[in-house]
Amino acid sequence: MRTIPAWNTNWLSVVAILLGIFVGLDAAKAIEPWKQDPYYWSSKGKPVLLLGGSDDDNLFQWPKDKLIPQLDRIQAAGGNFVRNTMSDRKDGGWEVYPFARRDDGKYDLSQWNPEYWHRFETFLKETAQRQIFVQIEVWDRFDYTDNRSSDPKRWENHPYNPLNNINYSAEETSLARRYPKHPGQNDQPFFFSTPQQRNLQPLLKFQEAFVNKLLDHSLKYDHVLYCIDNETAAEPQWGAYWAKLIQKRASAAGKSVPTTEMWDDWDLTAKRHRQTFDHPELYSFVDVSQNNHNSGQTHWENFQYVRKYLAKSPRPINTTKTYGANGNKFGHTDQDAIERFWRHLLGGAAAIRFHRPDSGLGINDKAVHCIQAARLVTGEVPVWDLQPAMQDLTGNEPNECYAAATQGGGTVVLFFPKNDQPRQITWKPSAKQPTHWQVTWIDIDQGQVASEAQLKGIQISPPKSLGNVAAILQKQ
Repeated sequence: MRTIPAWNTNWLSVVAILLGIFVGLDAAKAIEPWKQDPYYWSSKGKPVLLLGGSDDDNLFQWPKDKLIPQLDRIQAAGGNFVRNTMSDRKDGGWEVYPFARRDDGKYDLSQWNPEYWHRFETFLKETAQRQIFVQIEVWDRFDYTDNRSSDPKRWENHPYNPLNNINYSAEETSLARRYPKHPGQNDQPFFFSTPQQRNLQPLLKFQEAFVNKLLDHSLKYDHVLYCIDNETAAEPQWGAYWAKLIQKRASAAGKSVPTTEMWDDWDLTAKRHRQTFDHPELYSFVDVSQNNHNSGQTHWENFQYVRKYLAKSPRPINTTKTYGANGNKFGHTDQDAIERFWRHLLGGAAAIRFHRPDSGLGINDKAVHCIQAARLVTGEVPVWDLQPAMQDLTGNEPNECYAAATQGGGTVVLFFPKNDQPRQITWKPSAKQPTHWQVTWIDIDQGQVASEAQLKGIQISPPKSLGNVAAILQKQ
């Protein structure tokens, strides 16, 4: 069994750091869909599987003495992927707004708060040094609502609220003092400002300035992916406008960057998702995080629907929010998160991240062990060499076992969700099966190899002593 590879820093970057100058990744080889298999990402010309978790969604806002240990923990686990909303809501108490505040308490949206952007730059630099890829979400609808018990005046206190800035009025922008409804109701004009919508120019020019300022920082780096919104139900014109702006800025800088939109619908067959699926010219990857509100066989089949739908224009499929944690408001458990992670891994996801607590595992010990176990598996057989192979399982009950295999069935990976009474599964690959198999059992709960054994025939059942088991079967 191979060990988890060390994450070594390129020597040029080391020299640059010593000089106090950051050297980014090669712009010509930034993160992009892998040419040999566009369902997966590549960086510096080589395929890369993105796995991660984090204890917050907007890590860039964290104080540096809190941020660095978090990034180091992710890296040590074998993680290389985080989510970063550009949010400024006061969840931790240390967050700051991007705009300058005047002595009279009002904000000037034409002036920046240097601290906000210094934090963002530090975050980008530190993640790049650790080869941790960042999926930015430019807008999060929960920043512009009062519909949160933890912060019932979030929009009422926000700089974009016309009551709080010197730059425009409520009459010019149609922005009200409060928005107490859930943002899924789409009654916030903030998300209707673009020319193809309500054309709210007094507001739009400051939104554009914010995005351009963001890009001034992020386009210097090549480990960044761009998602327009968090679980949105906005009009398609909104996301398209910002995707085009980002692509235009990137093109002017001589580079290409990945963009997508994340829709709110849990059902991936919903028509709204096609606004991303059907437009590869706008969205070079897709994010299906909301599938993680589903469980069991439905969760698997939903994801496989997307893989098949994209077959004519394959792109990486990211899932940047894997829900599941004991006691959270959705009723999902730790075990739900672990199973969702592995179903997406075997199902063909390009990027998988555990959502922040208390809706997800973040980067707790269970998440760390899960990532370590995944790296052990992919150290033996890269995921891009695998294809879902459920058709070759017999006697399999719903959510009992999931399978992926190399072409011809020479290597098989099986994932057994937790089952108090595991049954025997029969594997019947289409290719001629060998007489013996070498089986490596990986304990997901511990992130390590549990046992290795020879298997005769084509029937297998997980060891009863393990709660969650991935098995690698290799032809002798």
